[in-house]
Amino acid sequence: MPANLVTLTTTENQQTLSINPPTSGLSLQGVISIPGDKSISHRALMLGAIASGKTTIKGLLLGEDPQSTASCFRALGADISELNTEQVIVKGIGLGKLQEPVDVLNAGNSGTTLRLILGLLASAADRFFTVTGDKSLRSRPMSRVVKPLQQMGASIWGREGATLAPLAIKGSVLKPIHYHSPIASAQVKSCIILAGLMTEGQTTVTEPALSRDHSERMLKAFGAQIITDPKTNSVTVTGPAQLQGQAVIVPGDISSAAFWLVAGAIVPGSELIVENVGVNPTRTGILEALSMMGADIELLNQRVVAGEPVADLRVRHGNLIKGCTIAGDLIPRLIDEIP
Repeated sequence: MPANLVTLTTTENQQTLSINPPTSGLSLQGVISIPGDKSISHRALMLGAIASGKTTIKGLLLGEDPQSTASCFRALGADISELNTEQVIVKGIGLGKLQEPVDVLNAGNSGTTLRLILGLLASAADRFFTVTGDKSLRSRPMSRVVKPLQQMGASIWGREGATLAPLAIKGSVLKPIHYHSPIASAQVKSCIILAGLMTEGQTTVTEPALSRDHSERMLKAFGAQIITDPKTNSVTVTGPAQLQGQAVIVPGDISSAAFWLVAGAIVPGSELIVENVGVNPTRTGILEALSMMGADIELLNQRVVAGEPVADLRVRHGNLIKGCTIAGDLIPRLIDEIP
């Protein structure tokens, strides 16, 4: 960015950052790296914690939500090094060996942490857990994961009929079910699949539309028996499973890339390359929506990293002259990018 657009003024007591409106003729040019994918970061920490052996994670997203996940699993017995982007080492405790914590597990503001961890806690037989979150998370509905877990035989208590946190869980030996989810939700699907890891037999989740499949991909990489059926939007896990620690490289978050893709598409004369972006088909709705509008976006250097498709995205300025309708099966694949 040209220096005259940004001015940093330092005085004795404060720093002032001024951003000035650009004049005509300026464009966006360059190569951009973006933070790691949050969904994959959560799952790498979780699966590393419950697997046997060591898991190494590179490119982990640094933020409060992954910190909450790491904190919860440390309290459950996993050895997780300080979080950083270079390399995080997780020494797993092995599936089915979660320790009963001495204090309440706090998921902070992370709905992914709370909803996914419930599946593991509910299947940890003969152990007692209490999990909560911040004020915002305590107001978010948990019935969408509590109800299917209760169908599996889980013992869960909480506010308003166990629909709101804090929640208390008495781990049980669960039974497998075939759950027909009324909504396409990766959190619901992942919670039930994680519960199925310790459940004898086959546990299946069928959705009305395909939600993001990071859990299925990573579980396969860690050694779980996962069967997916794209025709019926179903996934089946066979338990009890055995997971082995892996080396995970977290790709860049397409939600973070979305801002740059839009900027490159609308600023005249622009050409940007956004490196190392996760292009999982369940997450690329933003690319389809922009393409329908007329954006010029190209996938370069396509490859697969730890089960996840990755590419560098090149976006050039183009006239977004066509409106589009974002609806139906496209919604779950760009739910975070709609704004």
